[in-house]
Amino acid sequence: MEKYNKLISNITEIFDKGLFSSKNLKKEVEDSIKFKMEVIANKLNLVKREEFEVQKKMVEKLQKEINSIKFKKKMKKTTTAKKP
Repeated sequence: MEKYNKLISNITEIFDKGLFSSKNLKKEVEDSIKFKMEVIANKLNLVKREEFEVQKKMVEKLQKEINSIKFKKKMKKTTTAKKP
């Protein structure tokens, strides 16, 4: 809440000084918000959608390979267990 009050205080101070027109203020606020969003996104270590999809396909492929190996191993055990 304290940060919010400080922000409002800064905005009213800018208006009082007449330093910004409404267009400049809008641009300044938009830039500030975009910057904050980028900072948050970087802290979260987010990845692009394309990178996520590539990783997802790789994991699916590896899971299929693991299942195939498990199946082959199980089949090998059952066929060797039946031999006298």
